[in-house]
Amino acid sequence: MKILQITSAQSLGGGERHLADLANGFAGRGHEVYFALRPKSPLVGELKKAARGNVTTLPLRNSLDAFSARNLSLLVRKNNIQIVHAHMARDYPLAAYAVRQNKAAKLIITRHVLFPLNRLHRITLSGAARIIAVSQAVASQLRSDKVAPPEKISVVLNGIDTTRFAEARRQFSRDQFLQSWNLPDGSLLVGMVGELTPLKGQAEFLQAAEKIVRRHPNVHFFIAGLDHSQGNKNRLSLELLIEELKLQEHVRLVGWLEDLAQLYCALDVFVSASHTESFGLAIAEAMASSAAVVATKTESAQEIIRPGETGLLVPVREVDKLAEAVLELLDNKDTRVRIGVAAQQFAATQFSVERMIDETEAIYRAEIEKN
Repeated sequence: MKILQITSAQSLGGGERHLADLANGFAGRGHEVYFALRPKSPLVGELKKAARGNVTTLPLRNSLDAFSARNLSLLVRKNNIQIVHAHMARDYPLAAYAVRQNKAAKLIITRHVLFPLNRLHRITLSGAARIIAVSQAVASQLRSDKVAPPEKISVVLNGIDTTRFAEARRQFSRDQFLQSWNLPDGSLLVGMVGELTPLKGQAEFLQAAEKIVRRHPNVHFFIAGLDHSQGNKNRLSLELLIEELKLQEHVRLVGWLEDLAQLYCALDVFVSASHTESFGLAIAEAMASSAAVVATKTESAQEIIRPGETGLLVPVREVDKLAEAVLELLDNKDTRVRIGVAAQQFAATQFSVERMIDETEAIYRAEIEKN
Protein backbone atom coordinates (compact mmCIF):
# COMPACT_ATOMS: atom_id res chain seq x y z
CA MET A 1 0.00 0.00 0.00
CA LYS A 2 1.01 3.63 -0.50
CA ILE A 3 0.38 5.48 2.75
CA LEU A 4 0.77 9.14 3.70
CA GLN A 5 1.07 9.97 7.41
CA ILE A 6 0.47 13.61 8.37
CA THR A 7 1.23 15.42 11.61
CA SER A 8 2.10 19.02 12.47
CA ALA A 9 3.37 18.04 15.93
CA GLN A 10 6.43 19.91 17.14
CA SER A 11 7.17 17.75 20.18
CA LEU A 12 7.26 14.03 20.90
CA GLY A 13 4.21 12.88 22.84
CA GLY A 14 2.12 9.75 22.90
CA GLY A 15 0.44 10.50 19.57
CA GLU A 16 3.78 11.01 17.85
CA ARG A 17 5.23 7.80 19.25
CA HIS A 18 2.07 6.06 18.03
CA LEU A 19 2.62 7.42 14.51
CA ALA A 20 6.31 6.46 14.50
CA ASP A 21 5.54 2.91 15.61
CA LEU A 22 2.86 2.58 12.92
CA ALA A 23 5.09 4.00 10.19
CA ASN A 24 8.10 1.89 11.10
CA GLY A 25 5.90 -1.19 11.26
CA PHE A 26 4.32 -0.53 7.87
CA ALA A 27 7.70 0.19 6.26
CA GLY A 28 9.05 -3.04 7.75
CA ARG A 29 6.18 -4.92 6.11
CA GLY A 30 7.02 -3.55 2.68
CA HIS A 31 4.45 -0.76 2.42
CA GLU A 32 5.53 2.53 0.87
CA VAL A 33 5.14 5.12 3.61
CA TYR A 34 5.29 8.88 3.00
CA PHE A 35 5.23 11.71 5.55
CA ALA A 36 4.11 15.32 5.68
CA LEU A 37 5.76 16.99 8.68
CA ARG A 38 6.62 20.47 9.83
CA PRO A 39 10.23 21.67 9.38
CA LYS A 40 12.53 20.42 12.17
CA SER A 41 9.92 17.91 13.31
CA PRO A 42 11.35 15.70 16.09
CA LEU A 43 9.59 12.77 14.44
CA VAL A 44 12.22 12.52 11.71
CA GLY A 45 14.67 10.93 14.13
CA GLU A 46 12.07 8.35 15.17
CA LEU A 47 11.36 7.09 11.65
CA LYS A 48 14.00 4.37 11.73
CA LYS A 49 12.69 2.34 8.78
CA ALA A 50 11.34 5.12 6.60
CA ALA A 51 13.06 6.34 3.45
CA ARG A 52 14.28 9.90 4.06
CA GLY A 53 13.26 10.80 0.51
CA ASN A 54 9.65 10.11 1.48
CA VAL A 55 9.58 12.93 4.03
CA THR A 56 8.04 16.23 2.85
CA THR A 57 8.11 19.32 5.05
CA LEU A 58 5.23 21.80 4.92
CA PRO A 59 4.20 24.71 7.19
CA LEU A 60 1.03 22.91 8.39
CA ARG A 61 0.26 26.09 10.34
CA ASN A 62 -3.42 25.52 11.06
CA SER A 63 -6.67 24.11 9.72
CA LEU A 64 -6.96 26.89 7.12
CA ASP A 65 -3.43 26.71 5.70
CA ALA A 66 -4.30 26.77 1.97
CA PHE A 67 -0.66 26.47 0.86
CA SER A 68 -0.15 23.25 2.82
CA ALA A 69 -3.51 21.88 1.68
CA ARG A 70 -2.64 22.38 -2.00
CA ASN A 71 0.79 20.82 -1.57
CA LEU A 72 -0.66 17.85 0.25
CA SER A 73 -3.01 17.35 -2.67
CA LEU A 74 -0.11 17.42 -5.12
CA LEU A 75 1.87 15.01 -2.93
CA VAL A 76 -1.04 12.54 -2.92
CA ARG A 77 -1.47 12.77 -6.70
CA LYS A 78 2.25 12.54 -7.53
CA ASN A 79 2.76 9.37 -5.46
CA ASN A 80 -0.61 7.69 -6.11
CA ILE A 81 -1.29 7.63 -2.37
CA GLN A 82 -4.08 5.25 -1.36
CA ILE A 83 -4.35 6.09 2.36
CA VAL A 84 -4.07 9.59 3.84
CA HIS A 85 -3.82 9.30 7.63
CA ALA A 86 -3.98 12.42 9.82
CA HIS A 87 -3.32 12.46 13.56
CA MET A 88 -3.93 16.01 14.83
CA ALA A 89 -7.16 18.03 14.72
CA ARG A 90 -5.59 21.02 12.98
CA ASP A 91 -4.38 18.68 10.21
CA TYR A 92 -7.75 17.01 9.57
CA PRO A 93 -9.14 19.68 7.19
CA LEU A 94 -5.89 19.83 5.21
CA ALA A 95 -5.88 16.04 4.79
CA ALA A 96 -9.57 16.10 3.87
CA TYR A 97 -8.94 18.66 1.13
CA ALA A 98 -6.13 16.53 -0.33
CA VAL A 99 -8.42 13.51 -0.46
CA ARG A 100 -11.29 15.45 -2.03
CA GLN A 101 -8.91 16.40 -4.84
CA ASN A 102 -7.80 12.76 -5.27
CA LYS A 103 -10.87 10.56 -5.31
CA ALA A 104 -8.97 7.26 -5.22
CA ALA A 105 -7.39 8.10 -1.85
CA LYS A 106 -9.09 7.30 1.46
CA LEU A 107 -8.99 9.56 4.52
CA ILE A 108 -8.25 7.87 7.84
CA ILE A 109 -8.22 9.94 11.00
CA THR A 110 -6.91 8.91 14.40
CA ARG A 111 -8.36 10.69 17.41
CA HIS A 112 -5.84 10.63 20.27
CA VAL A 113 -7.60 12.90 22.78
CA LEU A 114 -10.96 13.36 24.49
CA PHE A 115 -11.43 17.08 23.87
CA PRO A 116 -14.54 17.99 21.83
CA LEU A 117 -14.11 19.02 18.21
CA ASN A 118 -15.33 22.29 16.73
CA ARG A 119 -17.80 22.62 13.84
CA LEU A 120 -15.09 22.73 11.16
CA HIS A 121 -13.61 19.47 12.35
CA ARG A 122 -17.02 17.82 12.53
CA ILE A 123 -17.57 18.64 8.86
CA THR A 124 -14.15 17.18 8.07
CA LEU A 125 -14.77 13.98 10.01
CA SER A 126 -18.03 13.41 8.18
CA GLY A 127 -15.97 12.82 5.03
CA ALA A 128 -13.49 10.40 6.58
CA ALA A 129 -13.55 6.77 5.45
CA ARG A 130 -12.76 5.67 9.01
CA ILE A 131 -12.09 7.33 12.35
CA ILE A 132 -9.77 5.42 14.66
CA ALA A 133 -10.12 6.00 18.41
CA VAL A 134 -7.18 5.03 20.63
CA SER A 135 -9.50 3.86 23.42
CA GLN A 136 -13.13 3.01 24.08
CA ALA A 137 -13.37 6.29 26.01
CA VAL A 138 -12.38 8.28 22.91
CA ALA A 139 -14.78 6.26 20.77
CA SER A 140 -17.61 6.97 23.22
CA GLN A 141 -16.83 10.69 23.07
CA LEU A 142 -16.91 10.62 19.26
CA ARG A 143 -20.23 8.78 19.23
CA SER A 144 -21.82 11.10 21.78
CA ASP A 145 -20.64 14.13 19.78
CA LYS A 146 -22.20 12.55 16.67
CA VAL A 147 -19.24 13.54 14.51
CA ALA A 148 -19.70 10.58 12.17
CA PRO A 149 -21.88 7.49 11.73
CA PRO A 150 -21.07 4.92 14.45
CA GLU A 151 -20.05 2.33 11.85
CA LYS A 152 -17.20 4.60 10.74
CA ILE A 153 -15.65 4.65 14.23
CA SER A 154 -13.18 1.89 15.11
CA VAL A 155 -11.16 1.34 18.27
CA VAL A 156 -7.49 0.43 17.94
CA LEU A 157 -5.80 0.56 21.33
CA ASN A 158 -2.40 2.18 21.39
CA GLY A 159 0.46 -0.26 21.13
CA ILE A 160 3.92 -0.26 22.67
CA ASP A 161 7.03 -2.34 22.15
CA THR A 162 6.28 -4.67 25.05
CA THR A 163 9.28 -6.89 24.29
CA ARG A 164 11.64 -3.93 24.75
CA PHE A 165 10.27 -3.19 28.21
CA ALA A 166 10.32 -6.86 29.20
CA GLU A 167 13.94 -7.13 28.06
CA ALA A 168 14.84 -3.98 30.00
CA ARG A 169 13.38 -5.62 33.10
CA ARG A 170 15.52 -8.74 32.60
CA GLN A 171 18.71 -6.71 32.25
CA PHE A 172 17.95 -4.13 34.94
CA SER A 173 20.33 -3.65 37.87
CA ARG A 174 18.76 -1.82 40.80
CA ASP A 175 22.15 -1.29 42.45
CA GLN A 176 23.49 0.43 39.35
CA PHE A 177 20.40 2.61 39.08
CA LEU A 178 20.64 3.74 42.71
CA GLN A 179 24.34 4.49 42.29
CA SER A 180 23.77 6.45 39.08
CA TRP A 181 21.30 8.72 40.91
CA ASN A 182 23.37 8.84 44.12
CA LEU A 183 20.60 7.24 46.15
CA PRO A 184 21.22 5.16 49.28
CA ASP A 185 20.71 1.40 49.37
CA GLY A 186 17.26 0.47 50.58
CA SER A 187 15.59 3.47 48.96
CA LEU A 188 11.99 3.05 47.84
CA LEU A 189 11.19 4.73 44.55
CA VAL A 190 7.89 6.20 43.37
CA GLY A 191 7.51 8.08 40.11
CA MET A 192 5.41 9.43 37.30
CA VAL A 193 6.00 10.17 33.60
CA GLY A 194 4.27 12.76 31.44
CA GLU A 195 4.27 16.34 30.23
CA LEU A 196 4.49 18.87 33.04
CA THR A 197 0.99 20.26 33.01
CA PRO A 198 -1.75 20.57 35.67
CA LEU A 199 -3.89 17.97 33.87
CA LYS A 200 -1.26 15.30 34.57
CA GLY A 201 -1.64 15.83 38.32
CA GLN A 202 1.96 16.46 39.35
CA ALA A 203 0.76 18.84 42.08
CA GLU A 204 -1.45 16.17 43.65
CA PHE A 205 1.43 13.71 43.33
CA LEU A 206 3.68 16.03 45.34
CA GLN A 207 0.98 16.61 47.96
CA ALA A 208 0.64 12.83 48.32
CA ALA A 209 4.43 12.52 48.50
CA GLU A 210 4.50 14.80 51.54
CA LYS A 211 2.15 12.42 53.34
CA ILE A 212 4.04 9.31 52.21
CA VAL A 213 7.45 10.43 53.54
CA ARG A 214 5.99 10.79 57.02
CA ARG A 215 5.73 6.98 57.15
CA HIS A 216 8.62 6.13 54.82
CA PRO A 217 11.46 8.67 55.09
CA ASN A 218 13.49 6.49 52.69
CA VAL A 219 11.13 7.11 49.74
CA HIS A 220 12.39 9.12 46.77
CA PHE A 221 10.13 10.49 44.05
CA PHE A 222 10.83 10.96 40.34
CA ILE A 223 8.87 13.24 38.02
CA ALA A 224 9.91 12.74 34.38
CA GLY A 225 8.56 14.98 31.64
CA LEU A 226 9.07 18.16 29.68
CA ASP A 227 7.39 21.50 30.25
CA HIS A 228 6.03 23.07 27.06
CA SER A 229 4.40 26.03 28.83
CA GLN A 230 5.58 29.58 28.18
CA GLY A 231 8.56 30.41 30.36
CA ASN A 232 8.48 26.92 31.90
CA LYS A 233 5.84 28.19 34.32
CA ASN A 234 4.57 24.68 35.10
CA ARG A 235 8.00 23.43 36.17
CA LEU A 236 8.60 26.59 38.21
CA SER A 237 5.26 26.05 39.95
CA LEU A 238 6.25 22.50 40.85
CA GLU A 239 9.64 23.64 42.13
CA LEU A 240 7.92 26.14 44.42
CA LEU A 241 5.54 23.45 45.67
CA ILE A 242 8.46 21.09 46.38
CA GLU A 243 10.05 23.83 48.45
CA GLU A 244 6.79 24.63 50.23
CA LEU A 245 6.28 20.97 51.15
CA LYS A 246 9.94 20.62 52.21
CA LEU A 247 10.50 17.77 49.76
CA GLN A 248 13.80 19.00 48.27
CA GLU A 249 15.67 15.93 49.56
CA HIS A 250 13.04 13.53 48.28
CA VAL A 251 11.89 14.72 44.82
CA ARG A 252 13.75 14.82 41.53
CA LEU A 253 12.41 16.67 38.51
CA VAL A 254 14.40 14.85 35.86
CA GLY A 255 13.06 16.37 32.65
CA TRP A 256 13.01 13.92 29.75
CA LEU A 257 14.87 10.61 29.97
CA GLU A 258 16.02 8.86 26.80
CA ASP A 259 15.73 5.45 28.45
CA LEU A 260 12.43 5.56 30.28
CA ALA A 261 12.43 1.77 30.55
CA GLN A 262 15.18 2.00 33.17
CA LEU A 263 13.08 4.35 35.27
CA TYR A 264 9.97 2.16 35.00
CA CYS A 265 12.01 -0.86 36.12
CA ALA A 266 13.47 1.04 39.06
CA LEU A 267 10.14 2.22 40.46
CA ASP A 268 8.55 0.37 43.33
CA VAL A 269 5.32 2.19 42.44
CA PHE A 270 4.39 4.02 39.26
CA VAL A 271 1.75 6.73 39.64
CA SER A 272 -0.59 8.28 37.10
CA ALA A 273 -2.40 11.17 38.78
CA SER A 274 -4.04 12.55 35.62
CA HIS A 275 -7.34 14.41 35.69
CA THR A 276 -8.22 13.04 32.25
CA GLU A 277 -6.51 10.57 29.95
CA SER A 278 -7.46 9.39 26.47
CA PHE A 279 -5.34 6.24 26.70
CA GLY A 280 -2.47 6.45 29.18
CA LEU A 281 0.60 5.35 27.25
CA ALA A 282 2.87 5.76 30.28
CA ILE A 283 0.58 3.47 32.28
CA ALA A 284 0.87 0.79 29.60
CA GLU A 285 4.65 1.18 29.47
CA ALA A 286 4.93 0.91 33.25
CA MET A 287 2.75 -2.20 33.21
CA ALA A 288 4.90 -3.73 30.46
CA SER A 289 7.91 -3.09 32.73
CA SER A 290 6.28 -5.02 35.62
CA ALA A 291 5.84 -1.89 37.72
CA ALA A 292 3.02 -1.78 40.28
CA VAL A 293 0.68 0.99 39.15
CA VAL A 294 -1.54 3.40 41.07
CA ALA A 295 -3.72 5.46 38.75
CA THR A 296 -6.55 7.92 39.08
CA LYS A 297 -9.90 6.77 37.70
CA THR A 298 -9.65 8.48 34.35
CA GLU A 299 -11.71 7.19 31.44
CA SER A 300 -8.83 5.21 29.96
CA ALA A 301 -7.25 4.00 33.20
CA GLN A 302 -10.50 2.25 34.03
CA GLU A 303 -10.26 0.48 30.66
CA ILE A 304 -6.73 -0.82 31.01
CA ILE A 305 -6.39 -1.54 34.75
CA ARG A 306 -8.16 -4.33 36.60
CA PRO A 307 -8.38 -2.97 40.17
CA GLY A 308 -6.48 -5.06 42.69
CA GLU A 309 -5.17 -7.33 39.94
CA THR A 310 -3.05 -5.29 37.52
CA GLY A 311 -3.01 -2.04 39.49
CA LEU A 312 -4.89 0.16 41.95
CA LEU A 313 -7.38 2.90 41.04
CA VAL A 314 -8.16 5.99 43.12
CA PRO A 315 -10.52 8.96 42.62
CA VAL A 316 -9.23 11.88 40.58
CA ARG A 317 -7.75 14.79 42.59
CA GLU A 318 -8.14 13.01 45.96
CA VAL A 319 -4.67 13.34 47.48
CA ASP A 320 -5.40 11.30 50.60
CA LYS A 321 -6.66 8.34 48.57
CA LEU A 322 -3.65 8.56 46.27
CA ALA A 323 -1.25 8.54 49.23
CA GLU A 324 -3.09 5.63 50.86
CA ALA A 325 -2.87 3.49 47.71
CA VAL A 326 0.85 4.15 47.25
CA LEU A 327 1.48 3.38 50.92
CA GLU A 328 -0.49 0.14 50.61
CA LEU A 329 1.94 -1.03 47.95
CA LEU A 330 5.07 0.30 49.65
CA ASP A 331 4.06 -1.53 52.83
CA ASN A 332 3.57 -4.86 51.08
CA LYS A 333 6.29 -6.09 48.72
CA ASP A 334 4.44 -9.32 47.91
CA THR A 335 1.43 -7.34 46.69
CA ARG A 336 3.68 -5.06 44.62
CA VAL A 337 5.36 -8.00 42.94
CA ARG A 338 2.10 -9.85 42.31
CA ILE A 339 0.47 -6.81 40.71
CA GLY A 340 3.59 -6.04 38.67
CA VAL A 341 3.80 -9.58 37.25
CA ALA A 342 0.08 -9.62 36.38
CA ALA A 343 0.38 -6.17 34.76
CA GLN A 344 3.30 -7.29 32.60
CA GLN A 345 1.41 -10.36 31.40
CA PHE A 346 -1.68 -8.27 30.62
CA ALA A 347 0.34 -5.65 28.74
CA ALA A 348 2.07 -8.30 26.62
CA THR A 349 -1.27 -9.55 25.30
CA GLN A 350 -3.24 -6.29 25.08
CA PHE A 351 -0.76 -3.53 24.23
CA SER A 352 1.71 -4.98 21.73
CA VAL A 353 2.68 -2.71 18.86
CA GLU A 354 2.29 -5.64 16.43
CA ARG A 355 -1.37 -5.93 17.38
CA MET A 356 -1.85 -2.19 16.79
CA ILE A 357 -0.18 -2.41 13.37
CA ASP A 358 -2.21 -5.50 12.41
CA GLU A 359 -5.52 -3.83 13.27
CA THR A 360 -4.66 -0.55 11.52
CA GLU A 361 -3.42 -2.38 8.43
CA ALA A 362 -6.69 -4.32 8.30
CA ILE A 363 -8.64 -1.02 8.36
CA TYR A 364 -6.54 0.37 5.51
CA ARG A 365 -7.08 -2.74 3.38
CA ALA A 366 -10.82 -2.82 4.04
CA GLU A 367 -11.20 0.80 2.90
CA ILE A 368 -9.05 0.34 -0.21
CA GLU A 369 -11.05 -2.75 -1.22
CA LYS A 370 -14.25 -0.69 -1.20
CA ASN A 371 -13.09 1.13 -4.38
